[in-house]
Amino acid sequence: MEKLQAFQTAARQGGFVAVNESAEGTGLWFRKKTPDMARETHQRMGIDSLTNSVTVYWMTVPGKVSSKTFRGVPALQEWFERRPEIVLQR
Repeated sequence: MEKLQAFQTAARQGGFVAVNESAEGTGLWFRKKTPDMARETHQRMGIDSLTNSVTVYWMTVPGKVSSKTFRGVPALQEWFERRPEIVLQR
């Protein structure tokens, strides 16, 4: 339970806000307050208490969903701090 609280704290520090909880109470969903232009838009995060993990989902182009799963809070925080290079398409 302590790890899940740490994930929630990291999510809020990363600019996410809680959206809803699963009916069984095993999952919690967050969304990004404002779009992250480096990773584009529509960021969502699911915290799963069954697997003790977090998965962040985002859409870079319409119809293409990318995701990344984290099993530890430090890795999630490090990912938040990284800013990927923005590639300009010609």
